[in-house]
Amino acid sequence: MRDTRESRLLLVLLIAVAFALITVDIRGGQDSPVEGARRAAATVFGPIENGVSSAVNPVGDAVSAVRDSGERHDRLAVLEKDNAALKAKLGSDDRNRSRLNQLDKMLKVAGEGQYGIKGAQVIAIGAAQSFSWTITIDVGANDGIKRDMTVLNGNGLVGRVTTVGPDASTVLLANDPDFTVGTRMEGSDELGFASGEGDGPLRVELLNGKAEVQKGDRLVTFGSQGDKPFVPGVPVGVVSRVDPSGGGLTRTLYVTPYVNFTKLDIVGVVVEAPKKDPRDTVLPAKPKPTPIPTVTVTVTPSASASATGQ
Repeated sequence: MRDTRESRLLLVLLIAVAFALITVDIRGGQDSPVEGARRAAATVFGPIENGVSSAVNPVGDAVSAVRDSGERHDRLAVLEKDNAALKAKLGSDDRNRSRLNQLDKMLKVAGEGQYGIKGAQVIAIGAAQSFSWTITIDVGANDGIKRDMTVLNGNGLVGRVTTVGPDASTVLLANDPDFTVGTRMEGSDELGFASGEGDGPLRVELLNGKAEVQKGDRLVTFGSQGDKPFVPGVPVGVVSRVDPSGGGLTRTLYVTPYVNFTKLDIVGVVVEAPKKDPRDTVLPAKPKPTPIPTVTVTVTPSASASATGQ
């Protein structure tokens, strides 16, 4: 259409009519005089819109997936670089060889669980007068650490971040009496809550009072909503004692943690949760049963016995 005085007048008229219809439609609600026209238009154009949406949405989903994958890949690349720098910092002399082994073991756990971790060193322990089990690690807000992040090492669950400074953070250890984490039993999937008991085993209350549990069963973290403060699948420990079932609503058992809380050095803060629950894949391989030696006794007749027989 050419830009003439008549065309501009027609455009203004159409805009005025459109505003008038909108006003009538809003005031009329469901009794609007244009409701029938709107339904008819939906009937005609609805299938077309659905078809276009079906064609476009997979493309959008694919683009989002690629973008998320790229962001995750970039994030993991940064973490790998940081952890490599930590490994180089530790050096290779005899004094630090144990620390390198700890770091390698922890990175293996992170890989099996698909956890994005930030490696750190323990630089202090909690004051004895505070009556709490805590450690201080050498990473903080400047390293992307936030409150309520899971902390682990090459053996399993260490604790959770409680306080974050610019370059250091405080971690509440899993054996602290104020510590509680949701657990899931390997195989049976029985759920419970583990609490710290100081220098003793963890105390676990299973939600099912009739659950079948035996010594040697293993537990992992159940995970929290939004993966904070706990991501799922982190090894917790092994059942060492089971209280007799008294017919109560819960059942109590005691768990020897995988982590030795008095010998902590290299730990990792989970800064990126796994895309899916690793379930039991992070648990260490079960020890093979020790074969019982078979002793064969051969009786040889003595000389005197042979003579008597003659």
